[in-house]
Amino acid sequence: MNNKRPEILSPAGDMERFLAAVSFGCDAVYLAGKSFGMRSSPGNFSDEELKKAIDIAHSKGIKVYITCNTLVRNNEIEELKEFVKKAESFKADAFIVADIGVMNIIKRNAPSVDIHISTQAGIVNYETARAFYDMGAKRVVLARELTLEEIAEIRQKTNSSLELETFVHGAMCMSFSGRCLLSNYLTNRDANRGDCSQPCRWKYYLNEETRPGIYFPVEQTKEGTYIFNSRDMCMIEHIKELTEAGISSFKIEGRAKSAYYVAVVTNAYKQALNEYLKEQCKADYKLSKWILDEVDKISHREYSKGFYFGYEPGQVITNGGYIRKYDVVGIVQDCKQGQIEVLQRNCFNEGDVLDVLSLDGRAYELKVEELFDKDHNKTQRANKAAQTVYIKSEKVFPTGSLLRKKRETAD
Repeated sequence: MNNKRPEILSPAGDMERFLAAVSFGCDAVYLAGKSFGMRSSPGNFSDEELKKAIDIAHSKGIKVYITCNTLVRNNEIEELKEFVKKAESFKADAFIVADIGVMNIIKRNAPSVDIHISTQAGIVNYETARAFYDMGAKRVVLARELTLEEIAEIRQKTNSSLELETFVHGAMCMSFSGRCLLSNYLTNRDANRGDCSQPCRWKYYLNEETRPGIYFPVEQTKEGTYIFNSRDMCMIEHIKELTEAGISSFKIEGRAKSAYYVAVVTNAYKQALNEYLKEQCKADYKLSKWILDEVDKISHREYSKGFYFGYEPGQVITNGGYIRKYDVVGIVQDCKQGQIEVLQRNCFNEGDVLDVLSLDGRAYELKVEELFDKDHNKTQRANKAAQTVYIKSEKVFPTGSLLRKKRETAD
């Protein structure tokens, strides 16, 4: 059993996503500088932004972990040394690493910063976890291919001071612990250096040129088949099992995803954990429907439980896209004199029923009874990007709360 409250660990690809994670209840954030992180597509953090983010997080009791889990080449060693020294001076809480050489560089050049071993290291047994602990790791991020039983055994057979982190939500890689070469071969973009082009999401045909007409057990149509396209993971209904397995940190995937995604998923898992810890003694405990519904209000692929409960079909072979049932239509800027000031993001109309994710962590229904433009003139439609509009409402929502509208048909 885990003796400490598990941590909610959120992704941040830039300052906007970082602030979303912080605002909606994370306990820690993982992010990257401009180099050495496994996601090069988001903006990531300049030195100045990195220091600012760490200062903000620490002022709120939130930890910051910096990813240094790419496979570093010879010509990058000196740059890495300077980077970890700088991050130490900013008071970073931990580095996430996959390479034992990088681990040694950190121990010599930033000795006060904790070391977490990345999922890229492929840790699937207690002996490997013990070895990294003996080398100075405070935490190991276990391979995504483990079952709950295997994780529990690793917990039982390792030092209680070693923290265990696992992914609980987000995109899954079709290759073992992210060690894929498809991107390298097809686009010359190295997946193990943060530049994956995600060719597993593409559409493929299967053909064996010397054996026309031979049946291959792969479902395909004239549009092709998405044989490599993994489902997304979602473990929000299984906080109990995750906690009882001894997992120290619940990690949310998504540094390349939107601030809205970060906000909603962080809040959902925080609320689910709070509810479980409060209600766990009840024999009939079940996750509240409104919390479960939250993870359906973001764009996502079909959900699965990964490998936690053993084998489960993990591919979506019919399409490569996302399920999208809601749009973000606005962000609350202020509430006063019976009106909500909204920065509009997508079109909505007078008479619409909106769904509000408040900064207090709850979801509320709001009917747009009356709508006003930026000059406080009555209007029936908010349809101009980034315009300021006002909604009549006696209920007060904190600044930063998110307004959503359900789509008539989901993508």
